[in-house]
Amino acid sequence: MKHETRKHQRRLFGVAALTLAAAIGSPGALAEAQIPSIDVQDEPWKVDVFYENDTRARGRDATGKTVGLSKFRNTLQVEADKKLGDGWSFRGIFRGTYDGVYRLNKDQFGEDAGSRSASEVRLHNTAGPVAGGLPGVHQGTTVPFGGGIGYTVVDAVQAGAGLPDLGGPGGGPGINQFIDPNYADLNTPPAQYGSGAGLRVLGDAWHNPNHGGIAFAVPVRPCDVDKRGCADFGGYGKQKRHELESPEFNDRWDFLREAYVRKTFNLSDGSNFFAKIGKQQVVWGRTDLFRVLDVINPVDYSRNNIYDELQDIRIPMWIAQGEWRMGPSESMQERNLSVVWNFDQFRANNLGQCGSPNVMLDAGCFFRGMKNLWDNGGTVANFASFVPPGTPGNLSGPWLATNFGAHQIGIRNVHLPDWSLSNTQLGVKFEGVTEDGLSFSLNALHYRSQLPSLRAINTAAVNPFTGASGNSSPFSGPAQGANSAHLIAFDMHFPRVNLIGGSMDFQSETLGAAFRLEAAMTSGEEFVNTAQPRLYSRNRVLRTVIGVDRPTFIPFISTSTATLISAQLFYQHIFDHEEYSGAAGKIGMPDWEHNVIGTLLIKGNLHNGRVSPQIIMAHDFKARAWVASPSVEWSLTDNLKLTFGANIKGKRDDAADRWSWDDCRSCNPYAPYTNYAGQGFNSGSAGLSGLEPLGRFRAGPIGAAWKENEVFFTMRYKF
Repeated sequence: MKHETRKHQRRLFGVAALTLAAAIGSPGALAEAQIPSIDVQDEPWKVDVFYENDTRARGRDATGKTVGLSKFRNTLQVEADKKLGDGWSFRGIFRGTYDGVYRLNKDQFGEDAGSRSASEVRLHNTAGPVAGGLPGVHQGTTVPFGGGIGYTVVDAVQAGAGLPDLGGPGGGPGINQFIDPNYADLNTPPAQYGSGAGLRVLGDAWHNPNHGGIAFAVPVRPCDVDKRGCADFGGYGKQKRHELESPEFNDRWDFLREAYVRKTFNLSDGSNFFAKIGKQQVVWGRTDLFRVLDVINPVDYSRNNIYDELQDIRIPMWIAQGEWRMGPSESMQERNLSVVWNFDQFRANNLGQCGSPNVMLDAGCFFRGMKNLWDNGGTVANFASFVPPGTPGNLSGPWLATNFGAHQIGIRNVHLPDWSLSNTQLGVKFEGVTEDGLSFSLNALHYRSQLPSLRAINTAAVNPFTGASGNSSPFSGPAQGANSAHLIAFDMHFPRVNLIGGSMDFQSETLGAAFRLEAAMTSGEEFVNTAQPRLYSRNRVLRTVIGVDRPTFIPFISTSTATLISAQLFYQHIFDHEEYSGAAGKIGMPDWEHNVIGTLLIKGNLHNGRVSPQIIMAHDFKARAWVASPSVEWSLTDNLKLTFGANIKGKRDDAADRWSWDDCRSCNPYAPYTNYAGQGFNSGSAGLSGLEPLGRFRAGPIGAAWKENEVFFTMRYKF
């Protein structure tokens, strides 16, 4: 792997050199361009050095336990500028961090996180105590990790080996659950599951997992302590403790926040051409918290969820950027045409590794738990109906916590795009300023989705006995000998996406305000969809935002300095959205067809700008969740700045009911051989619902973190 990374880095530098040569080598296009010669005597280096400590502590999560220290991050950042020969200049930002929370609070985020034994991890089991006929493995409303019933699928041919066959529709061959006596030991989970230590129940930090839906145990310790469920989900997901502590020092050289050269070339027609090549951030949008056009660089949400400045959490990429500055015309004051080529290897958004303090949407825990289920097997709460499939009334339960073997359920493979020219990303933008001062842009981008798509391995058209439709028989897999099938199993993909959009900025003297508008239409994004055979669909998406910035005198804040009021309203619409009523609840896409999120910033300035109180608020209207972050920034000197604040989240009382969605335990991948009451013998889902695993997409980034209330203190010093 390291050898491949070094080869990739050499390719990047080679591509950058070729790009630079092409940009400056076209005959007649640019004036006397040369490869920059570095002459350290021409101009001294300009260097600024910053140190920052960010310390945060959280209150109680949904388990009722106080989390405590959630961040003790120390950052050293060096910003360096240098003028080179022939009009070229260099810009570099180098950042290294060390977060001591993994050692200082190791019970929550380090080597001692999670359970001490299997008996501490309780999975819901609504069947409750059952007398006679079944092993004593489910004698309660919850069972420990490894204490569910066994589950596999069998047909009449296998019944001769001693496995029961409950029969299929019309008395034909059936696919049925059966009780496996190997799982009768309450104290010791099956050996392939691994230790019962270092686990938490999926979602227990933000909701009660014993709500009647499904859940499973998730490993939460760093991957050098516990390798279960560790996989590369796009730059995160298999990090060891030292990599979580100092995330910039990795094979992708993330300590280089910026490292590029730039130059402006004067052209013969009076216009000029600006070139910028190296590791950099390309900023297309002007929004805070949420992105519309600003999607060229992926984002590291593990740093502080959505609440850090985008300039601090964008992941820099190796990019070549060229901008033709055409100057004014008869109808415009300014015109620019730019091309952006991201030739770096693909990188996904960092959603946070399970077991770290910031896990966006709690998705990293869902991914790690599903990967662990595929690799090792595990117990899933409330999965199997106590009433056999096909029996009227079985949709009402009761439900049994169910043990699965390896390679039956979960995430099988992660398909990260390899580096190739066809996998690089290309964008074009035209900007202009009209005579009356209206600034606008038109944008187009071809890129890979920075969020993953989960595609189910099987389709409903596959006959599980013959492997029709070109697929091998699911009974040939390694799980539970020859008697198992893939039930709810996925591969992770990052699909290609096309974006077109634009932005507009203008001032209103009458209102004394500046207005910002952005819009983007994408095609190719993929969403979870339980109404489709492969449990996903590809949809077009419209995202828009309108922002208003207005300095306003608010006497109780300051009578001498205006207070900035900045409001934004985000809107998202998913085209061809699917939502239907199943026999037991809603099925289809958990993401909202229409969603609106509003943000508000109020920022004052006191004592000649030395003290700046502010509050940032956001409200997700569909998820009915909100966040407020008050803080005070105090500049003691020109070089020392202190910030005190809090991050407080909440939800409406009925929000959790709105977050529940089809959990696919009633999905029917092998019709007509399996079915639930009310489905007939058709493929699809009956719509049995719970908060896991899809409720996180309805709760959104604010709702899924609503128990992460914290206070913080930040000190920043410039040397």
